[in-house]
Amino acid sequence: MPEDELSRSSHSNPGKSLVNGIKTNPASNSPKSSLSVPMGPPVYVDLAYIPNHCSGKNTDPEFFKKVRASYYVVSGNDAANGEPSRAVLDALLEGKSQWGENLQVTLIPTHDTEVTREWYQQTHEKQQELNIMVLASSSTVVMQDESFPACKIEF
Repeated sequence: MPEDELSRSSHSNPGKSLVNGIKTNPASNSPKSSLSVPMGPPVYVDLAYIPNHCSGKNTDPEFFKKVRASYYVVSGNDAANGEPSRAVLDALLEGKSQWGENLQVTLIPTHDTEVTREWYQQTHEKQQELNIMVLASSSTVVMQDESFPACKIEF
């Protein structure tokens, strides 16, 4: 369908075949293949939360090509469900390598996991080359019966 026809059909039938404002392909059942990458320039933000607890189900290099953040939060802590996903962490490296500019990026893992430790050690040289810093938490917050690592981010 030509772009002008697609545009008209979206306006005449708003919301149909859209998921979170992104055009979907109803014939596909795969989450990654059902989302088309929006055209246009990348979006620059200070802080981005990697979707779905850093699961590989719907985050790939295209996310990191389009959403360019100074800080990315990685919150996965469920190895049985592939969270965080090594593939997503690798996608960050691949996506950022195509930015064309060497902006500082800080990755903030909310949990100390084997996946993030191995990824950090195995790709440390590439991280340095791409100006990516992984922030280790040095503080702990204690609330009622729970304690967890914390990071302070200043803008």
